[in-house]
Amino acid sequence: MQRLIALLAGTLVLTLESAVAHAGGWHAVAFMYHRFGEDQYPATNVTLEQFEAHLDYLGEEGYTVWPIERIVDHMQSGGNVPDRTVAITIDDAYRSVYDNAYPILKERELPFSVFVATDPIDEGLSGYMTWEQMREMQEHGATFANHSATHDYLVRRENGESDEDYRTRVREDLLRARARLDEELDAERIVDLFAYPYGEYNAVVAAVAADLGYVSLGQQSGAIGPYSDARALPRFPMAENYAAIDEFSEKARSKGLPVAEMEPWDPELADGTPPRMTVQLGESEARLDQLACFVSRQGQVDVEWIDREARIFAVQAPEELPTGRTRYNCTAPSPEAGRFYWLSQQWVLPPAAD
Repeated sequence: MQRLIALLAGTLVLTLESAVAHAGGWHAVAFMYHRFGEDQYPATNVTLEQFEAHLDYLGEEGYTVWPIERIVDHMQSGGNVPDRTVAITIDDAYRSVYDNAYPILKERELPFSVFVATDPIDEGLSGYMTWEQMREMQEHGATFANHSATHDYLVRRENGESDEDYRTRVREDLLRARARLDEELDAERIVDLFAYPYGEYNAVVAAVAADLGYVSLGQQSGAIGPYSDARALPRFPMAENYAAIDEFSEKARSKGLPVAEMEPWDPELADGTPPRMTVQLGESEARLDQLACFVSRQGQVDVEWIDREARIFAVQAPEELPTGRTRYNCTAPSPEAGRFYWLSQQWVLPPAAD
């Protein structure tokens, strides 16, 4: 199987030394879309006017649009990425991608990547693209990647499921999607990337994906850089309520806080007790004296500086976390006007197994 990305063994987690070595390095932003012009789904849709405005902004402001796999390849190989580089990624392979987004991207000759959950395609569900449409898109700048076969909540274990059975089920789900992509599409335009369904993952799911040779992408905010963890690259989700051009432009200008170490890393929670996230940062130009952290639905929270000189801090939500997804988001201004460094960590508290 020919691929556009070759993973280097043992390089999934960057050490403190490598993060420091890349201090002040490049930053690239990946945007994540789902639906286009489907107003009945505002939580996952952008209007066509919003999408056109996003692309107009990128062109007018001199941004370079790269395929996400090219950014990942540079991240792994130590290559440099030009400033103002972004990637367009799309999850789920909905029909509106082909009907509405693809003609716009094709006309502008912009690359983009679609993460495909294969079961809905094979079942011929009306709201999704067909394999034939995807083959056509491959001829005009699109690459395709794994989004699982089932699009299940992969962090959720079935009742009575053993650790081994759980790991096997997740692995078979990803392998089945890989097989269908390889059978239906041009292997030269399939990339070894995996986008977590709903952006949810835990240590088991991340390890399974890595063992299969995937670099994985989440839905937590932030920019990609040479320090990024290949188990969960950040992307900025786009939806109607968060896709105004002022918000989009701010995200396009984002930089990533260089995380050297973070504890705990596993996003899965056993109960609602809020995790105390301890972070050590590598060197950067971020104005850490203005570091501000926020928790979903709880607002701004205190930052505890453990060692300012070593750039070690901790954050903990003051209240219990609910079932589902919660994010800790931290930002710090850059010396460049209008640019911020980002760090986002998602936590997942699964519902009790049936």
